[in-house]
Amino acid sequence: MSLETDIALAHRLADAAGAAIRPLFRSDWSHEAKADASPVTEADRAAEAAMRKLLDAEAPRDGIIGEEYGAERADAARQWVLDPIDGTVSFMAGRPIFGTLIALLQDGWPVLGIIDQPIAGERWTGAMGEPTLFNGRPATTRTCRNLAEAVLATTGPQYFSDHDGEHFMALAAQTAHKRMVFGGDCYNYGLLASGHIDLVVEAGLKLHDYAALVPIVEGAGGTMCDWNGDPLHADSSGHVIALGDPARLEDVIEGLACHH
Repeated sequence: MSLETDIALAHRLADAAGAAIRPLFRSDWSHEAKADASPVTEADRAAEAAMRKLLDAEAPRDGIIGEEYGAERADAARQWVLDPIDGTVSFMAGRPIFGTLIALLQDGWPVLGIIDQPIAGERWTGAMGEPTLFNGRPATTRTCRNLAEAVLATTGPQYFSDHDGEHFMALAAQTAHKRMVFGGDCYNYGLLASGHIDLVVEAGLKLHDYAALVPIVEGAGGTMCDWNGDPLHADSSGHVIALGDPARLEDVIEGLACHH
């Protein structure tokens, strides 16, 4: 399949997921008796099921790695990686900053990614060798003259181990920490790609959390890597740096002073 065909399919996957998620956002949860049937799990499952159905019909040879329903055709060179709702806590709290993540991996490397926010109608699309688009128009990261001016975002301190948290806070102290952003999951990476924040640092991410983000950030002029500065792929540890201005990468890695 051509990249163009893949991108078109990825857009249809995002549309299908959004249609499943929207009716359940800020819905009435008080009548939920069973813990396993909350609107968030319902939305997760419905969205992933809709995406898998499309992929089975249109790309039957490709593998699928989904958060809810696991892996299919795990030995395929092409793998679609799906996270129907990245940012469950935001979804549950009625905050429209969660997202559906769709990635295409070729031999373990992310070549295509979508972040879709179905409530706000916001979509970032990135593909290898192509400029990143936000709702169809080019998105670009912003320059950052020094680390002290960098706006840093992370989903939350509770997601770091003590060890990783110490490194994170050491870095945070060198950034514009009064303007630090907590919460936001995948949405922060979209904001970085569009030039609104400078740096996102996280640990403990799984493949479905970061695969889609790489082509988006890089196609917008930023860089993504692990805490050692190595590129992200299917076997990465889940320690992630996304940086709008690649010129600051050494400062960031030094600030984390990591020895993983």
